[in-house]
Amino acid sequence: MGWPDHTRAPYALVDAWLKSLPRPQLELKRREAESLFRRIGITFAVYTDGGDPERLIPFDLIPRVLAQAEWQNLKLGLEQRVKALNAFIHDVYHGREIIRAGRIPEHLVLNNAQFRPEMAGFDVPCGIYSHIAGIDMVRTGPDQYYVLEDNCRTPSGVSYMVENREVMLRLFPDLFRRASVAPVAHYPDELLETLRSVPPVNCKGEPTVVLLTPGIHNSAYYEHAFLADEMGIDLVEGADLLVQNDVCYMRTTSGLERVDVIYRRIDDDFIDPLVFNPNSMLGVPGLYFAYRAGNVNLTNGIGAGIADDKAVYIHVPEMIRFYLGEEPLLSNVPTWDCRKADDLKYVLAHLDQLVVKAVHGSGGYGMLVGPHASKAQLAEFTQLLKTRPTDYIAQPTLALSTVPTFVEQGIAPRHVDLRPFVLSGGDRIRIVPGGLTRVALTEGSLVVNSSQGGGTKDTWVLET
Repeated sequence: MGWPDHTRAPYALVDAWLKSLPRPQLELKRREAESLFRRIGITFAVYTDGGDPERLIPFDLIPRVLAQAEWQNLKLGLEQRVKALNAFIHDVYHGREIIRAGRIPEHLVLNNAQFRPEMAGFDVPCGIYSHIAGIDMVRTGPDQYYVLEDNCRTPSGVSYMVENREVMLRLFPDLFRRASVAPVAHYPDELLETLRSVPPVNCKGEPTVVLLTPGIHNSAYYEHAFLADEMGIDLVEGADLLVQNDVCYMRTTSGLERVDVIYRRIDDDFIDPLVFNPNSMLGVPGLYFAYRAGNVNLTNGIGAGIADDKAVYIHVPEMIRFYLGEEPLLSNVPTWDCRKADDLKYVLAHLDQLVVKAVHGSGGYGMLVGPHASKAQLAEFTQLLKTRPTDYIAQPTLALSTVPTFVEQGIAPRHVDLRPFVLSGGDRIRIVPGGLTRVALTEGSLVVNSSQGGGTKDTWVLET
């Protein structure tokens, strides 16, 4: 098993590099990479493992490479999609024009667990709800990408995008001197500019920005600390903030300091115990009222999750037509909505050929990959679909592209996806070239999630 005979043009340099690199040296570099990740402390918690939940995400040394023209097409499609998603969120909390026009079912929005009636009629700064969006995509052909799902709440993984590049630069400086790869290290600067561009209406002067984390036990805590450090802003927990007279302050050694923008990495339910989950110890009492009073802005906005529900996803192309008057540049994966009787009938009859996903699921949980499922798993999902069909959608198992990956047997093809991160600010949309490539390390597997044993790769966008 080795490098393929036919090499795509963007991989020409990587092809030559790998052919010149003896396998023992590649093995040595892999161990060096693991040592670097461990020293830096880049870990990911898997809640279901038990015991010490922190572990390293497997990192593959062979980069995934995108040509510049290929990336530019993706970039245009991503900008279009995120504009429509933000317009949709604004609409459902205001006039609900898309519902009244019959372009999306009312029950899908108003009966959705991610819909927050507390946001009705509230104008968020610049009309932006999902300031940081992670759009999961797969490539199925030379010029064909599909959007798998939209992550509009608290998408994670961008720290791995930046750190993967840093490790590759340390291990293979000569390779980068010969390559023309677009940089990604400026992502934290772009994120900070985005956050500063959406101050609350009552902010005077340069906004004070903080990052709100649930704390050290959260699976993405490393990322929270990394981003706060790189942006030069304070990393705070709920106890570090308080609200007085609808104004949010941060406790500091020199007294209270007003906070204007909060990049929050905690879920809606936990952000303010006075309004949402009363048992939450993670949020800040009164924060919702400071938000509504225009004294602080929350990114991403409360209620943004209505746009990344997997049943709502089906309607994103229609959102683009409705709000932007344009045809979608990126395709959705054909999707069966199991709440529809005909769709459910088809899914049950072809379960062993489909991927079934829980509409509110994430991280690869609540998911069935039919072709790789056991009889027991198929029976379990048959029962789930019959009992709670509204909780599930189904999609075909696309012929995902593979990329060369260094595994125990040598260099072998493995399936990948791509999560670019789209930043929507008050001034413009920013997208750092590339994104996080996740790779299914098991031969034939289509599941790339880190929580399910997947790994990551550096993603190269060639500048020429």
